[in-house]
Amino acid sequence: MTKHSNPITCRIHEVREARRAWRENWRHTWKEEWRPRRAAFRARQKCGGEPLSEEMGPPSSGFALLPWLLVGLGAFSNLLQGRTPNPWIGGMGLLAFNSLYISVVFRAFVKEARDAPATRWALVAMLAITCGLGIGYGGSWLYFFPLLGLAVGAVTRGRMLPKLAIALSALAGTVAGFRDGSGAIGVAYATFLSTTVTAAILSLSEAVRELRAAREELARRAVEEERLRFSRDLHDLLGHTLSVIVVKSEAARRLAHRDLEAALLQVTDIESVGRQALTEIREAVTGYREGSLTTELDGARSALSAASVDPVVRQSGPPLTPQTEALLGWVVREAVTNVVRHSDATRCEITVDGTPDRVRLKITDNGTGATVSEPLEGLGGTGLKGLTERLAAAGGSLEAGRAPRGGFLVTAELPVDATELANGFSFYDSHGQRPSSANSTIHQNSRSARGAGAARD
Repeated sequence: MTKHSNPITCRIHEVREARRAWRENWRHTWKEEWRPRRAAFRARQKCGGEPLSEEMGPPSSGFALLPWLLVGLGAFSNLLQGRTPNPWIGGMGLLAFNSLYISVVFRAFVKEARDAPATRWALVAMLAITCGLGIGYGGSWLYFFPLLGLAVGAVTRGRMLPKLAIALSALAGTVAGFRDGSGAIGVAYATFLSTTVTAAILSLSEAVRELRAAREELARRAVEEERLRFSRDLHDLLGHTLSVIVVKSEAARRLAHRDLEAALLQVTDIESVGRQALTEIREAVTGYREGSLTTELDGARSALSAASVDPVVRQSGPPLTPQTEALLGWVVREAVTNVVRHSDATRCEITVDGTPDRVRLKITDNGTGATVSEPLEGLGGTGLKGLTERLAAAGGSLEAGRAPRGGFLVTAELPVDATELANGFSFYDSHGQRPSSANSTIHQNSRSARGAGAARD
């Protein structure tokens, strides 16, 4: 007897060769796909970041579908134990099916490879092998029909999927009924289920990846457009001004030796133009620094979540002026800071209701209803007491106290067009600088909020 003439020994040799080929393919895929992700993960950890939750989701490679090959262990066990007639035929069929299955499921995650004719022919070959093994052996060999359905579901998209699922399930039921009789319904149902569920999950996976890519592209374009807009604003502000300064500087240099009085006049003009340019730049930068009410609501939601407080935000009504949004934004910030620092609440509701004439902001929590913090120094009173004065000056009102059902309630009302607060509510002095006390207070609030969130976590 020559080497490998025994069918079982030949089958073992084939399995070893297939395992060696699979290992090489796995190593290649690891290097191409997983190592860059691992490097990015470690880089984020070194920078103090956390893994992105959006990386977790539906399967993104064929590795997720390989464990289903364990369904064929029953047939493989019968083959090794000599319970299968003509084992070399069964071994070759098993090897061919597994090889085609691995190829198809990996090609299913690449659109170009999935739609290629070679993938369709691979499915046809799998269908022929599955029918041959099912009709010839029956029993556990019929379980290759659900595996075939899984491969079909991984590759097929669109309107053809229901027809293929029904046709494949009917074929599986027919072959199982011809071979074993009683198990036909189970095989047909398993085939239909594996086909449809796999297609649904992979379609969802593709949709999620496309949405993520679209979101990243929109964010990138938004940043580019903002940079272009900012550069255009700076060009419009500084282009003419710097040209005037250069011309007047040259004139002052030429006149310095002949007419000192005229040269000093040019220097005075340069100083005036420079101050005007500085004012315009500060106004532009201030416009970028000031956040909208929506920005403050997003920040409040983030701060409350970090402090283990469930945020509920509702906003309705007509658009507000920037001045009104600015003042309501500071009410939101101050009230949320009090919730995080003093309330021991687990839920906080922020509601913005607007009519054509007035807008109302309500912030309530389910905490202990502790006394709120006193007005902070250095900002002209940015505590609730100082904000009450600001709202009153703008024709509005602010009330704070215990809520009827427990907790604390802050209610602020303003006219929709509260233009009067433009003269008083600013975080910048006459020179366009932020007061140092304001900076220290803001950093103090931020540290307190973060500390409370860490303690709750």
